[in-house]
Amino acid sequence: MFTGIIAGVGAVTGRRSVGGGLTFDMEAGFDIPDPEEGESIAVNGVCLTAYNFRGRHFTADVSPETVSRTTLGNTGPGALVNLERALRLSDRLGGHMVSGHVDCMALVSGIKEVGGYTIFNFTLPLKYGRYIIEKGSITINGVSLTVNSCGSGTFSVSIIPHTLKITTLGVLKIGSKVNIEVDIIGKYVEKLLAPKEGGGDDAMDTMNAGFLAQHGFM
Repeated sequence: MFTGIIAGVGAVTGRRSVGGGLTFDMEAGFDIPDPEEGESIAVNGVCLTAYNFRGRHFTADVSPETVSRTTLGNTGPGALVNLERALRLSDRLGGHMVSGHVDCMALVSGIKEVGGYTIFNFTLPLKYGRYIIEKGSITINGVSLTVNSCGSGTFSVSIIPHTLKITTLGVLKIGSKVNIEVDIIGKYVEKLLAPKEGGGDDAMDTMNAGFLAQHGFM
């Protein structure tokens, strides 16, 4: 698990095609103390298994499924990426709970300066829009952000100068593609409230919007 608080920016130093997937060589822009072979590192929001650590350098494999669902398929040597090591139980949870499992890609549809902030507008596949709520959390290229507003297949975020400076979000342009992970809590709630196939007499079968309202949750 991750928090969406980026440790720093790294660079892709090598890319190789391997069995339908990819292998990346990367260099972090910060020290990696006490690295563990096989530990998880989020690369632009994608949880990858890192190995072959050499100081700030490491290697990670990307499966064919991940290549098809994320921007890593179009990422090559020289590209800058957001990096975050996995959460430890003793760490502060400064962002929100992020799994590193990207749901979809979104497109930057607008960028506007408002005061000292930058408003980014995005479009994404309609089926993921139901998980995005105003003032809820969302992960964009691994960065935990708060949703400003949302509509049918669209949403916006307001980004402070510090975040633009220490992440790759500052280089986004209209038309850029980004990795999106919606808040995992919404997906679990949807699963629990969905009617079960084949019925059943489990107590969870009775949990629906009416049940939640009756017991003061809505």
